[in-house]
Formats: sequence, structure tokens, C-alpha cells
Amino acid sequence: VQLQASGGGLVQAGGSLSLSCAASRRIFSSNVVGWFRQAPGREREFAAGIRWGRGATYYADSVKGRFNISRDNAKNMVHLQMNSLKPEDTAVYYCVFGSALSYRPSEYPYWGQGTQVTVSS
Repeated sequence: VQLQASGGGLVQAGGSLSLSCAASRRIFSSNVVGWFRQAPGREREFAAGIRWGRGATYYADSVKGRFNISRDNAKNMVHLQMNSLKPEDTAVYYCVFGSALSYRPSEYPYWGQGTQVTVSS
């Protein structure tokens, strides 16, 4: 599976940005698609994920209530709407694809290219 991420950019604190991730093939109900992020000098951390079949969503506590992940079944795409952004959200965001939900990056065999999100204070 190839993942193509798009979106991101520079925004002031309190603003919004959206990310999209397109998969190269059909996503099955058992799959999980999500986003990890990595800030400078820090390890990659789980941000959000969606279980394809039932659309169940999962969020890191740090983004809960501000980020919203959704899926487009017809286009095999995932979107991450990020609202009320904070400077600490600044990171490279990676789209991931796996067979089960996990908060560990090693459990996802497929990764998209990173996209930069920068939130200025």
C-alpha cells in the first residue's frame, strides 16, 4: 500500500489546518488508517486513527476535542481536521496504514511521506 499525504503548512495558534491521506488500493474493514506525528527531538507519537469498517475513531489525549479524523470510503482517503491548533502541535505528520489499532509506530507497516505542520505562537 502506498500512502500519499497532503495538506499541512503554517498557521497561527488557534487556527485550523487539514491533512489528507490517499491510499493506493482499497482499504478493508479490518484496516486502521491514522496519523502519527514527530516533533523535533521527540519520538513519534500516535495522534489519531480510524478503524475502517465501523468508522471507530481514536485520539491521543493531547488532541482529543480538537482534531477530527474521518474517512472517504469511495476514494480510499482519510482526512484529519485540526482545530484550535497549539504551538505544541508543531510536528511532521505521517499517515499510517495497518491491520489493527496500535499506539506504537512499529505496528504499522505502511507509512506515507511526512507533511510539516507548523503552529506559530
